[in-house]
Amino acid sequence: MDAGILLAGIVLAGTIILFVSSRVRVDLVAILASLALAWLGLITPVEAVSGFASNAVIAMASVMIIAYGLERTGITSRLAGAIVRYAGTGERRVNATIAVTVGFLSSVMQTVGVAALFLPAVRRIGRQTRIPVSRLMMPMGFAAILGGSMTMIASGPLIVLNDLLRQAGAEPFSLFAVTPIGLPLLIAGIALFALAGDRILPKKEETPSGPSIAEIWGIDHPVRTCIIPLSSPVAGKTREEAAFKTRYGLDLLAVSTRKDISVAPSRFISLEAGTELAFLGSEERFIRFIRESGCIPSGDRSRLQEILGGEEYGFAELVVRPKASIIGKTPREIMFRQTYAIEPIVHQHGETETRAGISDQPLAAGDTIVAFGSWDTLRHFAGHQDLVLMTPPGGDGLRHGKGPLAILVFAAALLLTVTGVPLSLALLTGAAGAVLFGVLTPDEAYQAVDWKTIILIAGLIPLGIALEKSGAAAALAGSLVNVLAGSHPILIMGAVALLATALSLIISNVAATVLLVPLVLLLGTGTGTDPRALALLVAVCASNSFILPTHQVNALLMGPGGYTPKDYLKAGSIMTIIFIGIAVILIYLLIR
Repeated sequence: MDAGILLAGIVLAGTIILFVSSRVRVDLVAILASLALAWLGLITPVEAVSGFASNAVIAMASVMIIAYGLERTGITSRLAGAIVRYAGTGERRVNATIAVTVGFLSSVMQTVGVAALFLPAVRRIGRQTRIPVSRLMMPMGFAAILGGSMTMIASGPLIVLNDLLRQAGAEPFSLFAVTPIGLPLLIAGIALFALAGDRILPKKEETPSGPSIAEIWGIDHPVRTCIIPLSSPVAGKTREEAAFKTRYGLDLLAVSTRKDISVAPSRFISLEAGTELAFLGSEERFIRFIRESGCIPSGDRSRLQEILGGEEYGFAELVVRPKASIIGKTPREIMFRQTYAIEPIVHQHGETETRAGISDQPLAAGDTIVAFGSWDTLRHFAGHQDLVLMTPPGGDGLRHGKGPLAILVFAAALLLTVTGVPLSLALLTGAAGAVLFGVLTPDEAYQAVDWKTIILIAGLIPLGIALEKSGAAAALAGSLVNVLAGSHPILIMGAVALLATALSLIISNVAATVLLVPLVLLLGTGTGTDPRALALLVAVCASNSFILPTHQVNALLMGPGGYTPKDYLKAGSIMTIIFIGIAVILIYLLIR
């Protein structure tokens, strides 16, 4: 055996062992592998660091920036809200809904782009449904990869396949020729996690964050809403006359009519029939109010409840400044709600805490007021002359006005890829556009990049170069051709599927396709197996990258999901077997 092939195999085996053992950080393992290859003379020093300038790394960093822009403008929050409204909070239904959406989008868009788009949305869905994000990220990533097998333009291997067939003088495949294979693969992936998700998905403990303002002050109740019927004794009264706070211990956060929503409504507002009320308070107090007032509960997820419980609204602590103009005055005298457009919930003076009758409590320097309102309004108190915002200004910090620009930048980047512009150039242009148009600041763009993932991919790329350069990959493929000559087509196709899958785990899936397609075309001709069927099988199975986090999508989700290589090995090995079985059988039956 050639010394280069032997050394490349040793480095590959060592890398896989370190990955699976999880004793060394995966990004450090990748760097050590590239250094070992350089010091052994299998690649040049330039090739050892070439991964940092590769199309894959640039594309991945760029898509992280673009996706963060979508998150910062509230787009992913709305997307997450829509999925939760439809799917509820059940893990299986949530996973299935995400997977179907992601899978079909991946059939017409780059898989890594779809995964990046949904990454922040899945985070938000996890928070809203209280499902650990580790139970959501992997099914979403697998669905993105599987969806890329549904059309001939959705993944790199399938795009490259038609070019290779044309070069060989063979007929290329039509756009939807692969759909009868890709659709069952997506369905199988969804079914796998629906039936066995409890056993194969890790359940990582989320890193607990500090208590929220609402939790600190004991006001972390869900927003509850109801509608005033014509027969209710509340109909026609003003807020002050209804006395929700003193009678029921409920804070009226907002009212909604057919025309608009009013947060922190004034005490003079008339509560007409048909008006929807949003309260903060315990369930027992809300039920008592419903019973006595005859108001009709709106349901668990009314539009008003969803808006007030979303990312745009929250609680904040405000402190009265020394020498403030409001010192000595009561909230009633300064018309607190009308003046500041926020709802006071708690007033604390020294050790005395007041929750009912706040309106008539004189304000003193150093008093704390816990209030509810929109973050756009609360941010103004960061430099206010009378009240100072103690909560970090911005809350969610979303730039809702930049949402259309964020979508435009993302769509333009994807459109460039469809027109033939290299993926890395198209996405890097989109990332630059996000900064230039103010979707993100330059500092936020740097913060958006998961550098651990970037180093992982950049360090693994030289390993693929070494395997190709040393002849190890070609030797493996050539041996297969010699061994399989004269075998049954199913056996030949199974071996080709296994080889394509194995190579895609250690070199890029596009490189595996380029390397194997010419070989399987010869194999098909020599064995009587349809060469085009074998070529399609190679391109499909080049995306069968689930066992190790070497696929761009899996690498992208590894950090946010808190996964280790062992986690991918557990779920990915089952998916890999199912993938090969479906792909081989369907291509054998359909592509002849």
